[in-house]
Amino acid sequence: MGEGRARFCFGWTRARCQDQDKGVSDPGREPETRERWAELFDQLDLNKDGKVDINELRIGLAARGLLRSDAEEIVRESDTNHDGLLDFEEFSQYLWAHEKELRLMFHTLDRNHDGRIDVGEIQQSLHNLGLEVSTEHAIKILQSMDRDGTMTINWNEWRDHFLFNPLHNMEGIAHYWKHSLMFDIGEHMTVPPEFSQQERQSGVVWRQLVAGAMAGAVSRTGTAPLDRLKVFLQVHGSSSRGINLWTGLRGMVQEGGVRALWRGNGINVLKIAPESAIKFMAYEQIKWLIRGRNEAGTLRVQERFIAGSLAGATAQTIIYPMEVLKTRLTLRKTGQYSGIVDCARQILRKEGVRAFYRGYVPNTLGIIPYAGIDLAVYETLKNAWLQRYSKGSADPGVLVLLGCGTVSSTCGQLASYPLALIRTRMQAQASTEGGPKLSMVGQFKHIISHDGVPGLYRGIAPNFLKVIPAVSISYVVYEHMKKALGVKS
Repeated sequence: MGEGRARFCFGWTRARCQDQDKGVSDPGREPETRERWAELFDQLDLNKDGKVDINELRIGLAARGLLRSDAEEIVRESDTNHDGLLDFEEFSQYLWAHEKELRLMFHTLDRNHDGRIDVGEIQQSLHNLGLEVSTEHAIKILQSMDRDGTMTINWNEWRDHFLFNPLHNMEGIAHYWKHSLMFDIGEHMTVPPEFSQQERQSGVVWRQLVAGAMAGAVSRTGTAPLDRLKVFLQVHGSSSRGINLWTGLRGMVQEGGVRALWRGNGINVLKIAPESAIKFMAYEQIKWLIRGRNEAGTLRVQERFIAGSLAGATAQTIIYPMEVLKTRLTLRKTGQYSGIVDCARQILRKEGVRAFYRGYVPNTLGIIPYAGIDLAVYETLKNAWLQRYSKGSADPGVLVLLGCGTVSSTCGQLASYPLALIRTRMQAQASTEGGPKLSMVGQFKHIISHDGVPGLYRGIAPNFLKVIPAVSISYVVYEHMKKALGVKS
């Protein structure tokens, strides 16, 4: 009876759970609980005026590795007198109600009633919600909360982990556990995230992809001048010696005005939507082939890497002509092309269809080291942070994940950059007057003989300079787009 009632509570709202919690102790009646709440309130009340405002709550959540945007929901639920501030009674009322919900969910997960949640119980509870996770994934979920290293979660660890996370049912927590951020910093997108059947049917998948595409569009537009400078340095090689960031940008403005800084950005933004959609659909099909008949199973990290790399290669194969057009339009001189269609028409007439796939081989080869190193470094950094700092905060938090993603993406780009440079040179060959028409190996030899090994990394400075602003812009736009499209984090 208790187990059936607990499972039914998965979909309950806050009010109904509060009405049906007779078997759950009231945390607000215990003196030590009030003392703990008072200590938390004092930590959040930075100016010691006896009230916590929205900014103080945002700072407190950020310090705990939580989303600052959750502060608005907490205030909205707790501010009973609607003055925009939380006094201790309002704060206590929120914690009282939220801890009761968390206690109910804890008992739901604790199927053998031993006071601890283990890996098997996490898997079984998620299975009841129609979400299958591998043992490896379930262990990572558990480790994110396990502060004492016992490989189980007690009530205190569970409560502290979710205390300031305004999730009210197991569906919300399940989504929180598996939720992945999708950021586009202009070169590659990392291995696609997993989506449940429910998310596919409800349209969450496409809304999330749209949010990611919009974030990528704004991010690429914001960093387009640095991207154009990078392409310029990659293609012109030794002839660009002596050009630094400032002189390069100034030269572009002198040649074609301020708008010249954004040459090639239109098609760079235009290719986001088809690339993301093709990559996601290809990833789903490849994942299905890898799993075979085991439709309920989830992919291991190495299988996701293989599926993600193949999906990336598939998407690149289909949209690669747009990559060539982007390079040609980025390097064009004033008046050379009237637009995207005119550029494509001229290439087709003068160079033939094969010109649209120049540089395809180094581009495809570059996917493997980029995706492999990106994923490996990301997982290593995230797990190292959890093992070292999980005692202070059981949740890595958005900022930590952003940091891990930025470092891993930078490492991936560093490894694959020579191939990206050769790809760009091959794409631009016809637009470089008098330049030799070289193969991939010929380009490599030419660069080494003229510029040495550093020549393989020409243009990497503006490329790295755009990473942090690109990730920051992408994150802000992504979060706002998710809110606008009704996608919950």
